[in-house]
Amino acid sequence: MADRADLLQGTLDLLILKSLALGPLHGWGVSKRLRQLSEDVLDVGQGSLYPALYRLEDRGLVTSEWGTSPEGRKAKFYRLTAAGRKQFAREQSQWRTFTGAVNLILAATQEPA
Repeated sequence: MADRADLLQGTLDLLILKSLALGPLHGWGVSKRLRQLSEDVLDVGQGSLYPALYRLEDRGLVTSEWGTSPEGRKAKFYRLTAAGRKQFAREQSQWRTFTGAVNLILAATQEPA
């Protein structure tokens, strides 16, 4: 089983991939979208977000290009690659299996036979 840091890093990657599956965004936009989608529960800071974006880009799961943000500032926009879409589908399936198993354990009311 992965340690907590690996689990959190993997979860952040999954969340970023999901955010970008909805459309290209600049880094701050990814953070804002995650906060909005989680109804203000998740607030991903720059210190975690940008290293994750760079890591995903190094792995060929996202690509980036410079553009202008809605606020008129120069910004790097990220989008999923074909490999990123496939990886997102794999990670989403694994996440659902994992959380389903955790939910089964938490719902247990007696010791198994």
